Amino acid sequence: MPPKLCALCQSSRAILKRPKTGQQICKDCFFYVFETEVHNTITQAKLFARGDRVAIGASGGKDSTVLAYVLKTLNERYDYGLDLFLLSIDEGITGYRDDSLETVKRNQQQYSMPLKILSYDELYGWTMDRIVSQIGKKNNCTFCGVFRRQALDRGAAMLNVDHIVTGHNADDIAETVLMNIMRGDIARLGRCTSIVTQGEDTIKRSKPFKYAYEKEIVMYAYFKKLDYFSTECIYSPDAYRGHARTFLKDLEAARPSAIIDIIHSGEAFEVRGEVKATQKLQQICKRCGYMSSNDLCKACTLLEGLERGVASSGITDRARKRLDADGPTPNNLRTIPFYQRPSDNPSVTSA
Repeated sequence: MPPKLCALCQSSRAILKRPKTGQQICKDCFFYVFETEVHNTITQAKLFARGDRVAIGASGGKDSTVLAYVLKTLNERYDYGLDLFLLSIDEGITGYRDDSLETVKRNQQQYSMPLKILSYDELYGWTMDRIVSQIGKKNNCTFCGVFRRQALDRGAAMLNVDHIVTGHNADDIAETVLMNIMRGDIARLGRCTSIVTQGEDTIKRSKPFKYAYEKEIVMYAYFKKLDYFSTECIYSPDAYRGHARTFLKDLEAARPSAIIDIIHSGEAFEVRGEVKATQKLQQICKRCGYMSSNDLCKACTLLEGLERGVASSGITDRARKRLDADGPTPNNLRTIPFYQRPSDNPSVTSA
């Protein structure tokens, strides 16, 4: 029986089946369609303008490594005119983040991009190892998510960039839609499915992999022989997201289009006016100057709980009010002001 030919070029041997479409195609055609779909996502959403300085949130994992490689490829192929940087956050997780950062440093050399590494320890005075030792593994992802988001904005301001791109893929977004529905947090659906969100200090965030399946990202990294770190965070197995991920994988096995269908469903939700009205107006954190809907931003509230030895009190709004009622913040709380855009930043490591 002769080998099956690629469904696209009809000349080369098909060696893989696309999880997204079910097509059996050759390696070169897979590279082309994957890159072209990402290019179409970028151009249709008008993510970039010529001359933009773009920071790639780089963890060393498959998503951010493939994103850096593909953005570099597309920037050169289609002449986007972007200045690309790698921005990594060191959460302080021994045996995980320290090893993955070594991968990022190799990527810096492989892709010839400047690299900036910013740590929780220097920003907040806490590492995730120390936080988990105090609070345990329950809710630790809440702390990490809040701190990492603010750290990325701080790092972007240091790099004087216009835009942060992250490797969030279609699976990640579909999981977030499911989590928000299961929590009854319908008001967040519009934001979690948006390809672009506005960050602090007008720095945009976007997800060029919004419609890219995780399985195809893994296949791309494998066939391109990209250098990435594959170990899962040691603190994430107990995360609530894991339940949504398991459910989504079961849905995908029965219906591969389920991932995109869930994203489109989230996009199509219309939130009633009275639901939107309950969202608080944005202001500036009185302590660090970061964007916040309260007097203190979420990061400063969590830090205050850690310093007082009542870490869980910063997780909910109700608990935050109890914390406020207990009195003023201790003087030794780490409160680094939000960084202004610098004219020169010598701390960036060039390739």
